[in-house]
Amino acid sequence: MSSTTPRRDWTKGSVGGSLWGFSWPIIVSQSLGMMGPTIDMIWVGKLGSAAVAGVGVSSMVVQIMSSLGMGLFTGLRVMVSRFVGAGDTEGANHVMQQAFVISGAFFVFSVTVGLLFTEQILGVFGVAPEVLTEGAAYMRIMLAGMVTMSMLRISESSMQASGDSVTPMRISVFYRLLHVVLVPFLIFGWWIFPRLGVSGAALTNVISQALGGGLGLWFLFSGRTQLKPTLRNFHLDRSIIWRMVKVGIPSAITGIQRTFPYLVLVWFVSPFGTVALAAYQLTRRIAGFIMNPASSLGRSTGILAAQNLGAGQSDRAERSGWLAMGFYTAAAMIVSVAVWFWAEGVIGIFSTEPGLVEVAATFLRIQIVSYLLFGVVVVLSMCVEGSGDTFPIMLATLLSMWLVQFPLGYFLTQVSGIGPYGVQWAIIGALAARGTFFAIYFRMGRWKHKEV
Repeated sequence: MSSTTPRRDWTKGSVGGSLWGFSWPIIVSQSLGMMGPTIDMIWVGKLGSAAVAGVGVSSMVVQIMSSLGMGLFTGLRVMVSRFVGAGDTEGANHVMQQAFVISGAFFVFSVTVGLLFTEQILGVFGVAPEVLTEGAAYMRIMLAGMVTMSMLRISESSMQASGDSVTPMRISVFYRLLHVVLVPFLIFGWWIFPRLGVSGAALTNVISQALGGGLGLWFLFSGRTQLKPTLRNFHLDRSIIWRMVKVGIPSAITGIQRTFPYLVLVWFVSPFGTVALAAYQLTRRIAGFIMNPASSLGRSTGILAAQNLGAGQSDRAERSGWLAMGFYTAAAMIVSVAVWFWAEGVIGIFSTEPGLVEVAATFLRIQIVSYLLFGVVVVLSMCVEGSGDTFPIMLATLLSMWLVQFPLGYFLTQVSGIGPYGVQWAIIGALAARGTFFAIYFRMGRWKHKEV
């Protein structure tokens, strides 16, 4: 196999050393990935509350679509990791070929939704007309350009699953720096660029993802990473596609349910006005940024677990999960203290409107409890998903959302008199329920015997 990246065997040596050595580039990559939307929101915040609320709501719809795509690519990561752990690079390359078929089907679906149903989707949530206008402009471009996200996810997932987390990180640095520099020019019409408003933020995402995805595929097909796929002798392999989809669909549903309920909660927040809705959207962005290291550790641990399972080392896979959870929880405690004392300063980065800062700061302080649960909820669940055991995670996520988060959110916001802040306590209640289940299920170890 031609490669310029040295192959490291992550199934040997210190568990903590392997976890850290493999994880830190993924943490950097996903943090840069979160930085793009966060920078978008900082600049969009200068356009007013309606723009913040519109981009916030539409971003959640886009995130649902992205979660569907990323869930489908979970099957790609799991199978490539298993093949690599077993030393079968030819099988890993064959899986990558079939992933392009899944990517094509996903692209057709996302473009159809983006072009035909944008206003109808946003209208369901009862947002103000000016919020709908801003949100529709952003969402239409993001969904129509979803092909660039697919390119990026295939290349990134394949390289990471093969054991190369450094090359995707380098690519992320390149395209996110481009994003950060370009976005204000397209939003405000600086220099020779047209003033596009929120559409400029969306277009910047599409352009930067296209460059990142194209560069990632070039690295793969030119043999500059640990795998060198080729489209020669390509044939449709329905068995491999079905195995990927069988793993990916529950993961996709789980990913959607990690986002969709927060979109549903918009119904409960909207009656309290645009300021409350903008505050909710801002704090969801901040939560996503703080949760990102947990997601990165979860993805890393899932890949390491799959490789270790492929190599017949199930105990090592389990130790990686517990260790990653402990790392994140310790860091979350430090972040929580900082957020408690400087909540207004954090919100001030995005907006200086006094009413918005006051409401959002209260949202943010309540949200601290969530940070302390992310280690169990996100890290352990993604470790289990990464092993290929996706159905129990999907079921627990669905039940906690529909039986805990929605009823509790309705009661706290509409009945108890807490107001819009009730949605944060409902989110915490659902996280606690999921965290309890995930910890017990992970300890039981059934996921270690899952075949894919």
